[in-house]
Amino acid sequence: MAAAVIVDMLDASTTGVNKKLDGLREEAGVVTLGRVGTLIIKSTSDALLEESIEAANAATHEHPSRVLVVAPGDADASESRLDAQIRVGGDAGGGEVVVLRLTGPLSGHAESVVIPFLLPDIPVVVWWPDVAPAVPAQDPLGKLAIRRITDATNSSDPLSAIKSRLPGYTPGDTDLSWARITYWRALLTTAVDQKPHEDIQSALVSGLRTEPALDILAGWLASRIDGPVRRAVGDLKIELERKSETITLSRPQEGTTATLSRSGRPDALVPLARRETRECLAEDMRRLDPDEVYYSALGGIDKVQYV
Repeated sequence: MAAAVIVDMLDASTTGVNKKLDGLREEAGVVTLGRVGTLIIKSTSDALLEESIEAANAATHEHPSRVLVVAPGDADASESRLDAQIRVGGDAGGGEVVVLRLTGPLSGHAESVVIPFLLPDIPVVVWWPDVAPAVPAQDPLGKLAIRRITDATNSSDPLSAIKSRLPGYTPGDTDLSWARITYWRALLTTAVDQKPHEDIQSALVSGLRTEPALDILAGWLASRIDGPVRRAVGDLKIELERKSETITLSRPQEGTTATLSRSGRPDALVPLARRETRECLAEDMRRLDPDEVYYSALGGIDKVQYV
């Protein structure tokens, strides 16, 4: 694969950046035909910036998109300034990446800077990889999107962050912690659908305190069963209690293989590695309709007993 073409433009204008982008795209042989969306990444710090771009590049191989990155600048500066970096080709995924660093008063008008770069007639997705607005749909960038993605995992207080998603929820919202448990939910659902077809009387979700995916998993269970759901800190496992059996799905914290145990039956080993951010992002870009099950799981967190 040819190396990516990277161009830095200091103290630029949106018009100048757009013209340069068009020229680089033509030189690299990249066309906008086949683009299925525009992904906007809004980061509040540089710590996750390159990691987020890398995840977006990987996701856009499946969903060719233009990636617009709103990077943090000096908001306290007296003069407005736009510094841009354009990445085309190579590892820039299935599209092109435009990093926009806003300084001074301009930092409070990210939506005005982003709008000239939106591709016409295709959906917009906004992703906040660290700090997210209280109500994503009311955020100026969120208003541009039909899909709004947050990630409680990178919050300083993951439990508070995932709990806060419910009062600020609008159809089209989701959190990457929800996508991280897609396979866990599928395995548990398959196990429960097998005989003896008894109701789940209680559940236990155990793991790291700082893993909001487990909190929303517990909320999902609490929204689906009548019995108590407990959330504990300890080994990574989920236990479902039925009248005649216990179903346990467990995995070492850093492992890639889980064990599914059922009373009176041999254990089964199943692949269950932690999903990478790029996989979760690709899943959420694939599904642009409202996720009612996610909403119900958020509501279920309030029913969970923390022990």
